[in-house]
Amino acid sequence: MAVLAEHDEHAPEEAGETGPLRRCVATGERGARERMIRFVLGPDRALVPDLAERLPGRGFWLRACGDLLDDPKLARAFARAAKGPVTIPTRLRESVAQLLARRIAEHLGLARRAGQAVAGFVAAREWVTAGRAGLIVEACDGAPEGRRKLLSGARHLPVVSPLTAAELGAALGRDHVVHVALAPGRLAQAIARDAERLAGVRGAAQEGAARKDRLSG
Repeated sequence: MAVLAEHDEHAPEEAGETGPLRRCVATGERGARERMIRFVLGPDRALVPDLAERLPGRGFWLRACGDLLDDPKLARAFARAAKGPVTIPTRLRESVAQLLARRIAEHLGLARRAGQAVAGFVAAREWVTAGRAGLIVEACDGAPEGRRKLLSGARHLPVVSPLTAAELGAALGRDHVVHVALAPGRLAQAIARDAERLAGVRGAAQEGAARKDRLSG
């Protein structure tokens, strides 16, 4: 989707897009960009989620929080930051959640094709015991006992549960998948970040939230 690039590249407002922190338009608080969502304005001044953070135009950042996305005052906060009217799409929270889930599925598919992910308990457990796993992705509707067995002796591994078994299966070319192990690297980092943001958007606590410093490489 085309976006409106109406800002001066050197305007003071753009300073918020440099450095490790971003200012949330709703709360005014500065936080790590990894836990925030970037938005831009479309040609009709409608708010457009920019989850990949690549769209042109001035960026507006919002903490990945379902309550903020549902707040009736959100349009006013964005309008104040954009210095003009802003249209908030209907069902914004649901739309952002769907986009994040799709990104996670796409990255899982890329990881599988690159040989950086294995699916199924046996294969994932082999990676865990061999020290090859940097991130574990579990189906959110999987049995807790299976997760405990998978992580036996490796409780330090970060675990995220952003998708159902059917959704994981679709991403990995199977009917359903409960356990996935990923090698450390950029794809694992991207999945961990999106899973954390998705948990915030859904308002769910992310068990064993992945930490970036555990996913180097």
